[in-house]
Amino acid sequence: MMFLDRMKTLYGYRNLIWTLAWGDFKQRYKNSILGYFWSLLEPLLMLVVLYVVFSNLMRIQVEYYQLFLLLGIILWNFLSRATSMGLNAILGKPSMVQKIYFPREILVLSSCITALLMSIFESLVFVAFMIVFRVPLSANLIYVPLILVILFLLSLGLSLALAALNVFYRDVQFIWAVIIQAGFFATPILYPVDIFGEELQRIFLLNPMAHIIMTARDVIIYSTPAAAGSLLYAGAMSLVTLIIGYIIFAHYEPRFAEEM
Repeated sequence: MMFLDRMKTLYGYRNLIWTLAWGDFKQRYKNSILGYFWSLLEPLLMLVVLYVVFSNLMRIQVEYYQLFLLLGIILWNFLSRATSMGLNAILGKPSMVQKIYFPREILVLSSCITALLMSIFESLVFVAFMIVFRVPLSANLIYVPLILVILFLLSLGLSLALAALNVFYRDVQFIWAVIIQAGFFATPILYPVDIFGEELQRIFLLNPMAHIIMTARDVIIYSTPAAAGSLLYAGAMSLVTLIIGYIIFAHYEPRFAEEM
C-alpha cells in the first residue's frame, strides 16, 4: 500500500520528471559539434569494431549477425547508461537534494528516462539496418513494448540501489564500472548462448539481461514468438530488483542531505 501511495506521489511530479530528463538529454549534446548524431554514431562505430573481430577472427556464424550484434549493443548500452547516470543522480545535484523537498527517486527516474531517450535515437540505426537487410516484420513485434518495460524496470531498480549506496560509499561507481564492462562480455551480446555446453548455458541464463536480449532478437529479427519462460523470468527478476532497489533507496534517503 505504501509503495502504491509513493507511485501516486511520483505521478504528481510527472512534469518535473520530464523536465529534468529532457534537460539532461539536451545538456549532454549542447556543446557537441555533431550533437544528437553522436547517439547514432556510438553504436555504429562499436558495431563495426566488434563485427570485424567476432565475425572474421572468431568465425561466429549467425544469421543477420550485424543485426544480432547491433540489437544486443543497443539494449546493453541502455542498461549501462541508465545505471551509470542513475548512480550519480543524487550526488550530481547536491543543491537540489539539500535545499528543496521532493521525492529523491525523481532524480534517478529522470536519469533512466534520459538514457531511454538516448537509446531511442540509437534505435534509428537499427531500423535503418533492418531496412537495408530487408528483414521481414511480423506480429511478434507486439512483445517489444513489454520487453522494453522489463528492461526499464530492471535498470531503474539497479539505479535506485546504486544511487543510494554511492552517496555513502563512493567506491560504488568504480566497482560498478568494472561490473558493467565485465557483464558486456558475460552476456550473450557478441555470441549466441548455444555455442556453450548445457551447464554453462544455465549459468549464462541466470542473467535476466540474457533473456531480455535473446527474446528481443527472436521477436524483432527472427520473427519468432517470445518464449513465455524467458519473459516470466526476466519480468520476475526485474520486479524483484526494483523492489530491492527501492527498499535500499528508501533506507538511505533520509540521510542524503547530511551526508552530502
